[in-house]
Amino acid sequence: MTAPALILWDVDHTLLEIKGVSREIYARAFQLVTGRPMEQLADMTGRTERAIIIETLRLGGITDPEPLMPAFYEALGEAAQQLQDRMRESGRALPGAREAITALVVGGIVQSVVTGNLRSIARTKLAAFGLTDHLDLEVGGYGDDDSDRAVLVRLAVKRSEAAHGVTFPPERVVVLGDTPHDVKGAHDAGVRAVGVATGSSTARELEATGADAVLPRLTDITALRTAVFG
Repeated sequence: MTAPALILWDVDHTLLEIKGVSREIYARAFQLVTGRPMEQLADMTGRTERAIIIETLRLGGITDPEPLMPAFYEALGEAAQQLQDRMRESGRALPGAREAITALVVGGIVQSVVTGNLRSIARTKLAAFGLTDHLDLEVGGYGDDDSDRAVLVRLAVKRSEAAHGVTFPPERVVVLGDTPHDVKGAHDAGVRAVGVATGSSTARELEATGADAVLPRLTDITALRTAVFG
């Protein structure tokens, strides 16, 4: 029996990549919620869905976005579900992603996600590429929880401990992500961070943020296990 550990995956550009569909999802939601077309989408890189929605609404002339947030969350989830086939057409699971998740299926290990996506969108994206089998998506941290990634990590730990009846020591909680935001969120929450250089950030840039380990990709299972478990 392996000592309890919690593995928290980022989603976009760590496990999968989808080109072009995010803007379409937001455009549909914006039209539905505001009744007018979306002209500008906020920068999405490394940010939570909540932060992106607020800025996008403000860019669209909505000075007080908060009252529209529940409706926007729901509209985004519906739009993502409607566009799942488009996700498959324009996206892919990143090389080694499925095998990496499977390789960490060991007794005492819980795997979930910490992502800027809404829970509904994360589930839809992961399901589109068959990546949900070994991930407990009920206990993750999501973009509709908060705008601060450290808060999402802490929530994921709290939910996982409550659901699985175990305490995860900080050194046995590992966030895997492709951006400095993922590394910072993990360290701000007091847990370990493994950078994965499969997005726009290079391995050197992830090392410079203080990641506990950096992987160039997920295809080397031995390197993955060493990075995660030491």
